[in-house]
Amino acid sequence: MDNQLRNKYALTKEQNVFLAKKTMSENIYYAGKFENLNTTFPQTETIVKGLSVAGVGTHDVQVILNMKNAWIYVLANSEKNFDLDVLCKINGFVAYNESLEWGILRNGQVGISGVAYIPELPVRETVVAAMNAIFEDTALSDTYKGIHLMLYAMRSQLFWDGNKRTAIIGANMWLMQRGLGLISMTDTYFEEFNVRLSKFYETNDYHVIDDFVYENCLYGIDFE
Repeated sequence: MDNQLRNKYALTKEQNVFLAKKTMSENIYYAGKFENLNTTFPQTETIVKGLSVAGVGTHDVQVILNMKNAWIYVLANSEKNFDLDVLCKINGFVAYNESLEWGILRNGQVGISGVAYIPELPVRETVVAAMNAIFEDTALSDTYKGIHLMLYAMRSQLFWDGNKRTAIIGANMWLMQRGLGLISMTDTYFEEFNVRLSKFYETNDYHVIDDFVYENCLYGIDFE
């Protein structure tokens, strides 16, 4: 069977919420690499627990705590229907005090470093239609819908800042609600993911990256 019709994990939502809580610090640590954070995992975990760490800059602390607050929102709203408003709310936490504006679609042009592709200005109706098209695609399993949601949000650069982090946390909310595991780009696959993401930016071809994410960046609970 084609990977795109598969779900890699079949957890209960309660099991997936447990997994998200247990691995929150790890998820924040790896997502922070998209912001070039210099913290180690122990430092990140200590900051997530609300303790101070010597030698860590205020910017890095802010980024970590912002992601923590986004995850707290996701975990507290696991019953909420996932839509653009929820994704904007996640960005409101992720990019708090780190952007021109946060929690709303950007209203100015941006570029993406290292690629020629320039994302269009996001229009609410167009974004909602694009997200609904992903959610309603019968050729995709719910797992692949979550992966495509993440990739679409990254490529579209919907917000002024924090797009990758917002996209990962948003996709993980979608997956968690359905017991499908979580996405995280660990050190082993981080560089390859970025290479493939750049190709996706240029081509808008999900096939250059979606199977890679499914096979290498999706994790869950493996029961005996």
